[in-house]
This record gives sequence, structure tokens and C-alpha cells, in this order.
Amino acid sequence: MALLTLKEKIGYACGDVASNFYWRVFDVFLFIFYTDVFGLHPAAVGTMMLVTRVIDAFSDPLMGALADRTETTFGKFRPYLLWGILPLVSAGVLTFTVPDLQGEDKLIWAYATYIFMMLAYTFINVPYGALLGVITANSQERTTLTSFRFIGAFSGGSIVAYFTPTLVAYFGAENEVLGWQVTMAIYGSVAAVLFCITFFTTRERISPPISQKSTILQDIQDLMHNKPWLILFTLALIIMMTITLRGSTGTFYLKYYVNREDLIGSFSLCYMLSLAVGAAATPFMIKFLDKKTLLMLLMSVITVLSIAFYFVPSDQVALIFALQIAIGFCLGPKSPLVFSMYADSADFGEWKHGRRATAMVFSAAAFSQKLGSAIAGAMIGWLLASMGYVANQVQNSDSQTGIVLLMTLIPAVFAAVSVGIITRYPLSEHRVEEIQQSLLTRKT
Repeated sequence: MALLTLKEKIGYACGDVASNFYWRVFDVFLFIFYTDVFGLHPAAVGTMMLVTRVIDAFSDPLMGALADRTETTFGKFRPYLLWGILPLVSAGVLTFTVPDLQGEDKLIWAYATYIFMMLAYTFINVPYGALLGVITANSQERTTLTSFRFIGAFSGGSIVAYFTPTLVAYFGAENEVLGWQVTMAIYGSVAAVLFCITFFTTRERISPPISQKSTILQDIQDLMHNKPWLILFTLALIIMMTITLRGSTGTFYLKYYVNREDLIGSFSLCYMLSLAVGAAATPFMIKFLDKKTLLMLLMSVITVLSIAFYFVPSDQVALIFALQIAIGFCLGPKSPLVFSMYADSADFGEWKHGRRATAMVFSAAAFSQKLGSAIAGAMIGWLLASMGYVANQVQNSDSQTGIVLLMTLIPAVFAAVSVGIITRYPLSEHRVEEIQQSLLTRKT
């Protein structure tokens, strides 16, 4: 199995830089945009997050099934990187448009545009994720490629986290809504160029068995009997709840608990950069620990650090930043590790069932992440509403307590649960090598 060139690794990473011009906006700014700019009640936003993302999550397996059955001269997955650009750019601008509507009509607009946004994101991002599973069959190369991917993701996220407030203020001046629209149009244009780079610099090298004929139902049944994938599905859901709770609450934490709204950009930038450094360090870490052991260790450390975060006074800004950076560094390797393990589980599924459905594996993985994000978003909205949160006002003590819990102890609980789930993962590095050798023997 030939090693991948640096050009192809960087080219593939460009796709996740592009994706994070959207995903990181959702993760860091969308909730507070809906409450403080769009003018929705936090409980309504929480419910909308749950409903729309559940709808979108169910679209992921359907998109995976469609991509697995796509046949073009450019492969199964790469063409979607071009086909999905226009819907994604349009949806991004519309989602951050505030119409001259009132009450229920305004809420309907929010639902409609957000659903459109998430479906457009699914249409381009599911094939992009599946591309990882067909670029190379080498497990170590997959981990390295995934590290490049998430270095790109966190780099794009860093740009978004730091520059978004500045861009919105610059282009919006006295009209914050206009600032959001222009900013999303700029992000969409840059993302379009980056997706094109990924299309032209990558190759699809792995294909299903020539004789394979399967239905969507068979693909789903194969997943339900793929133990490594089932464990990863549950794991991704729980870890995404940890990530979303901390990511979306961070802006509230700085604005209403620390009372330093001016630090939101810097705080988010430091977090994103620490995630990128953690992702970049992953290939080095797995030289000493296998994927499963490393992931258990990192999530254990995150649990401890998140608990420690709870006891930090609001005026200890340096300590707040230090803990956030440490947590980011430990969370950084999670994505390269888990997505590399998903590719291994696709090999396991082909070895066990004689059928390969790479996009279904990765799309159902996206399903779990979006479902975890949806549940976390709903928790944020409902808890803030129950604690008496009022947008753009000094918060009462209950509301401040809720914000702190969402940033610290609640994510700590989910991080601790994830450690227990990881212990059940059955594929060692040696077992993955045996499976890949068996598949190679079958094909030759």
C-alpha cells in the first residue's frame, strides 16, 4: 500500500477547512445569534435545535446510501464536492437573514432556513467524510490523513472563532444582521474554492467488491451487526454532547459570567488552536499508545479538567484560558482517532458481510454526531430558560449557575461516560491488520 503524498493530504484537509466555515459558526455562534440577534426565546431555540438536527440526522444515512450508489468517472464521492457548493453558500446566507416577520412566522423562517442549511451541509459533507475510507487502506496512513483533516478543521474553526465577531461588526456597523449576511457570503466563497481544491487533489482508490449488490436495508442491517461501528456510534454521540455543550456555552460564559464579551474571539481562537495542536500531535501519540488506550486516557483527563473548571472564580481569566487550552489539546486527537476507527470498522464490515458501504458507515457516524449535538443544544436552551435567562441583560444568580454548569460539570459527566464506552471497542491494531490482509487476499 503506497504512502499518500503531502499534496493529497493537504488537499483533503482543505475540505474540512471549508466545512468548518459553517460547522464552527453553528457550534460557537448560532445559539447566541438566535437568542440575542434573531430574538427567539432560548427554550424555543433549544427545541428547534433538537427538532431540526434530528430531521437532518436521519438524512445522513440516506445521503450515504445515495453516495455509495453513485457512479461517475470521478468516483463515488468527489463529485459531490462540486455539486454541493451552491446550495451550501445560499443556505448559509439565508440562515443568518432576519426577515421582517413577527411571532410564529419568524420562528417558521428560522426552522425552514436552518433545516435547509443542515441538509445542504449533509449533501456535501457526508461524501467528503466517506472519501477518507477510499483514499487509502493503510490504517496508519488513515490516522495521519485524519490528523491532517482535523488540523484543517480546527484551523478553519480558529479563523471563524476569532474573526467572526470582528467581521460582523465591520460589515454590519449599526446593522448586525447585514454583518452576519456579508460574513457568511465571504465564508461561502472561500469554502467553494477549498472544496474545489479537495476535488482536484484527491483520488478514490478503494471500491466495493465487483459482484456486490445490496439494498439500503442490507447496508443498515450490516451496520446493526457491526459491533465496532455500534460502539463508535454511541461514543461519538456522547463525546459530541461534551463538545457542543462547552462550545456553544463558551460565548454565554464569557459574556454573562466572566463579563468580558471582548474576550470571546481570543478565547475561541485559543481553544481552536489547542484543538489543532492536539490533532497534529496524534500521529506522534499513537507511536506509544494504540488508538483505544489513547482515547481512554484523553477523555479521562478531560473529565478531571472539566470538574476543575467549575471551581475557577470568574475573575481568574488566565486560569480560565489555561484550562480551556488544556481541554482543547486533549479533545484535539479525538476526531482523528475516531474517524480513523470508523474507516477500520468499514473494513470490518466488508470482511464480515462481504459487502462494503463506506459512505453509509461515515454518514451514520455523522448521524450520531448531529444527534448528540441536537440533544446538547436542546439541553442548553431548556436549562437556560428554566434558570431565567434573559438575552442582553445582566443575568440572575440562577442563570449564571446554569451557564457555569453547562460549561463544566455537565460536560464532565458525559466525558466520564465516554471512557466506559471506549473500553468495549474490540478492534486492536493487530486485528485491523489481519482483517485488511484477509480482504487483500480475497481480492487477489
